[in-house]
Amino acid sequence: MGGEEFSLISSYKFLKSVLDTMTEHIAVIDQKATIQFINRSWIIFGQNNNLTKTSWKGVNYLKICDESAAMGDELSLIAAEGIRKVIKSEEESFYFEYPCHSPDEKRWFIMRVTPFLLENIPYYVIAHQNITERKIAEEKVFNLSRMDGLTDIPNRRYFDEFLNNEWKRCARLKLPIALAIIDIDHFKLLNDTYGHQAGDECLRKVGALLKNFAHRPGDLYARYGGEEFAIIFANTPINNALEIIHKLLDAIRLLNIPNQESPVMPILTASIGLATLYPDTQTHEKDLIKAADTLLYSAKERGRNQVVYKL
Repeated sequence: MGGEEFSLISSYKFLKSVLDTMTEHIAVIDQKATIQFINRSWIIFGQNNNLTKTSWKGVNYLKICDESAAMGDELSLIAAEGIRKVIKSEEESFYFEYPCHSPDEKRWFIMRVTPFLLENIPYYVIAHQNITERKIAEEKVFNLSRMDGLTDIPNRRYFDEFLNNEWKRCARLKLPIALAIIDIDHFKLLNDTYGHQAGDECLRKVGALLKNFAHRPGDLYARYGGEEFAIIFANTPINNALEIIHKLLDAIRLLNIPNQESPVMPILTASIGLATLYPDTQTHEKDLIKAADTLLYSAKERGRNQVVYKL
């Protein structure tokens, strides 16, 4: 083996070892968007997210993006357009921040596409960097303006933004979304009997309780207004949501907050309307809110202290 050949092989092994230690997920594509190289982080991320390809080399990156975009994934459409502009030299590079949440955790990434030449042949580095820690820190600061001052849980503004985003996501992926609107029964009687401080403490306790019933990135609990609260369950069939909401109703009673003048029970109770829809182009998130609100009204008409839902 000649010294020059050995040097080239050694250089490749050296650079590959360096790239394999990087936490960024890196792929190199050619002018036809065919993958020529991926690093170890790319492979591991794929394995951990059910992308079970045994070999990525030769796979067309744009084809994958286009297939996802055709299924309604707007993020894949943006990525594909950005890559094409760099390949066509319409842009010097491409930068894109995007969410990539798993069922168990929130995640965000930066995608960068950068061209380079090797022996006058153009190639393009696609790098995905995990920026979850930074985005969570930013989200915490931003969320301060979207938190209810009394209960320290998300407010109506946060609720509206979150529902709009989840509605679009579930529409793209053809997933159901459920909404429960919770109203404290005879809250005015509680206030009149025990005073507004007791009423405020009651709302704080209910708000704190809701945290136990919405855990996933697609779930949200919020103070909806006055003595009303709401929980959003993305990608949740009605039967699953109903099971959770029945447990919530029991938990509210188990708080054992006195409401002696209530004609329902001498303790705090609640009425809940639970609705679910599959978002599409013919519906709007307001339809889901209207459905849940109508069911809540029905729960009150039937005597309160219950969940009314529609399969």
